[in-house]
Amino acid sequence: MPRQMAIIFLFAVALIVAALTIWCSLALWYRLPLPDIGRAIAAGVFLVFGLFTLAALASRLRMKAIFSFAAVFVLVLFWWSTIKPDENAQWAPDVARQVTGRIEGDTLTLTDLRDFQWRSETDFTERWQTRSYDLDTVRTVDLFMSYWAGPKIAHVIFSFGFEDGEQLAWSIEVRHKIGGGFSPLADLFKNDPLVILAADERDVVGVRSNMRGEDVQIYRLTATPAQARNLLLEYVAEANALARTPQFYNSITTNCTTTVARLMRVAGDKVPFDWRLIVNGYLPDYAYDHGAIDTSMPLGRLREIARIGERARAIGLTPDFSRAIRVGVPSSTPAATP
Repeated sequence: MPRQMAIIFLFAVALIVAALTIWCSLALWYRLPLPDIGRAIAAGVFLVFGLFTLAALASRLRMKAIFSFAAVFVLVLFWWSTIKPDENAQWAPDVARQVTGRIEGDTLTLTDLRDFQWRSETDFTERWQTRSYDLDTVRTVDLFMSYWAGPKIAHVIFSFGFEDGEQLAWSIEVRHKIGGGFSPLADLFKNDPLVILAADERDVVGVRSNMRGEDVQIYRLTATPAQARNLLLEYVAEANALARTPQFYNSITTNCTTTVARLMRVAGDKVPFDWRLIVNGYLPDYAYDHGAIDTSMPLGRLREIARIGERARAIGLTPDFSRAIRVGVPSSTPAATP
């Protein structure tokens, strides 16, 4: 039995060392502030060091190798902890500003709300505004799913509806630099900061449906006005906190879906953990199973109705955009307040 336990222990240590070797090598490659050749050498050296440690586990040097690896890993972790988001980079125009909000009584005032006029993906007029909203008139919250890489991966946008018909959309995105782009692997390694955008639907939804040709779907949620208001207030609080203390986007732990799930929990909604919160293309399935969207018809049929592409292109990015994309989409009966 002791021999078997030793084998199991060494196997577990080997798995840990292998995983940490891969992580450290990639971290050095993506984040070490050196030219490409320097980063490649550093990553390669650590990879060889990890392989040596794995080989040493089968020899009498195993304990020295384990302690040496642990010591070097602690040094890498210390360096990793010193990496902070850049606050003054040359950001791409559409993510150049972080929205902030001020609440006075029942009035919400947002500064740096985005309302771009898009003519194509690369031809647009920048427009950042300050707008005020009456929180007492929040009535609905809708879920937009924008599929840009097949059925498994989507971008998530929540939009709040007011009594007068105005919609306020919120999008949690990667704040990439001019000329940069989204890389799921690189963004696991502190590559780009997080940014929270508040925007007009014609902008943040319309650019995806009408300019990028993404498969955009809308689902009306079963939230009560009180639940919608609470979630909106959490968005504002999170945006203000992010403006004070920037943080990195992470493709798994801090993305457009996991951040929203956390906000919803803080706002008082029950959001049980589910693998579909990670593979977020299946978020409508998750919402359907939990009664958060209309369940009066099969999900497949609801998904077809939810596709806004044809309606969005027909109306164009006009003032009637928000009304037109909701035509025929069933409104769910609000869930009872817990």
